[in-house]
Amino acid sequence: MARGNYWKSGFTLVELLVVIAIVGILIGLLLPAVQAARESARAVDCKNRVRQLALATQMHHDSMRYFPPARYEARPDADPSAQCGLETPTWLARVMPYIEQGALAAKWDLSKQWHQHPLELRVVVPDIFLCPSRRAGTNPVGARDLRTSTAGSGGTLPCGCPIRPRPTSTVVTNVQGALSDYAGNHGDLTPGAVGAPTDFYYGGNGTGVIISVRPECKDGLAIAPYDRIKMASVSDGTSSTFLFGEKFVPQDRVGEFPEDSPAYDGDHLPASARLAGPGLRLAHSPTDVLADMFSFGSWHPSGVHFALVDGSVRVFDPHIDTKVLGSLANRRDARVVELEN
Repeated sequence: MARGNYWKSGFTLVELLVVIAIVGILIGLLLPAVQAARESARAVDCKNRVRQLALATQMHHDSMRYFPPARYEARPDADPSAQCGLETPTWLARVMPYIEQGALAAKWDLSKQWHQHPLELRVVVPDIFLCPSRRAGTNPVGARDLRTSTAGSGGTLPCGCPIRPRPTSTVVTNVQGALSDYAGNHGDLTPGAVGAPTDFYYGGNGTGVIISVRPECKDGLAIAPYDRIKMASVSDGTSSTFLFGEKFVPQDRVGEFPEDSPAYDGDHLPASARLAGPGLRLAHSPTDVLADMFSFGSWHPSGVHFALVDGSVRVFDPHIDTKVLGSLANRRDARVVELEN
């Protein structure tokens, strides 16, 4: 029996390659949109965390009648009896009772140096302290080498800020601690950084809201802050003054000292606070080589999140004029910035 002719359907090799190429192009076009959607969701999450932390900081103020100090730091010309509280935990440990972390807060002894607390306490970080755009899928733990030199003789950081000398016999190295993405507003650079007791670095000199303060000492322990920043201290207005913001950490320096020091490190100021204004602009990107360890900055393409003293949260363009930025950072320079709603 003769076989009849028939047509067999199917793709040729060329057609198959064309289909694969088209699918690849579509995936390539779709991927940036997916990544943008993910970043948008992370930015919203980050903004919500900033808002919650701002509320906790306000609750601290309502309870204690002052904003939490970034850390204790006596001035170099202070009487030895007034030089207590050095290296005690930062403001991020102080707000824990107000972020439903009472059990964790109870384990912190605010009169004890941060690195003398147990490792299992130092490495715990509430999610509210982290921005998902930077820390998602990472282990938010860094290390601080407390050794100032091989002889424990001290020195200075790139900002000219002093590193406290330690006796060689008490040197402890590579102390681990949790990291954070938010830093208090220490103000602008108007107090100076020339090695004088009036420098921004020392207690009570910061022009911001969450600043280094001088301690009140009793029996060698800090029992309370001598300098207290209150709502009434913010004479420029609570709606036009920074409370805290996202801190700049270079993309290739995550978890590395000095840019990304453990958040509870009350010795290293950039661990818990940053500055802004003329001479210290916002970081333009995670790879900005002109920003430094005292800069605010984020990994969001949209800008940098800041909480204002009134509890509102805003995103600021990294290219904002530095004079405007300085006015927002300074609580009392009499230059009020009117922000659009």
